[in-house]
Amino acid sequence: MLLNLTDLSNESLQGQIIRQIRAKILAGELDSNTDLPSIRKLASDQHISVITVQRAYETLEREGLIHSRRGKGFFVSEFSKDRRKELARERLREILEPRMKATLAEGLSKEDINKVISKILKEV
Repeated sequence: MLLNLTDLSNESLQGQIIRQIRAKILAGELDSNTDLPSIRKLASDQHISVITVQRAYETLEREGLIHSRRGKGFFVSEFSKDRRKELARERLREILEPRMKATLAEGLSKEDINKVISKILKEV
C-alpha cells in the first residue's frame, strides 16, 4: 500500500495514515476484504512507530472502515458503493459544518459562502 507520509505536514503521521487509508477505501481503491499491511510491516515500510500505526488502525476500526481477524490481520470492511458515498458525505459534513458556522459568525452570508465554494469547485 502506497502512503505519502511527511514530517513537514501540520497533520500528525497518525492523522495522515487515517486520512489516506480512509480516502482509498471511500474512493473504492481498496476493495472490501482487502488485507492491509500488518502494523509492524507498515511501520517498518514507512519508518514510523508501531504505536502510530496501531492507533491509526484502531481509529479506522472504530469508524467501521476496517476490521481485524484474530491472528489474520486487518481487512477493509464491506461497503456498497452507496454506503461509501454516504460515508464520504458524512465526513464532508463533519469537516465543513464547524467551518461554515464560524464563517457565518464572522459576517459572511450564505450567498458569499456559496460563491466561494463554487469557485473552489471550479478550480479543483
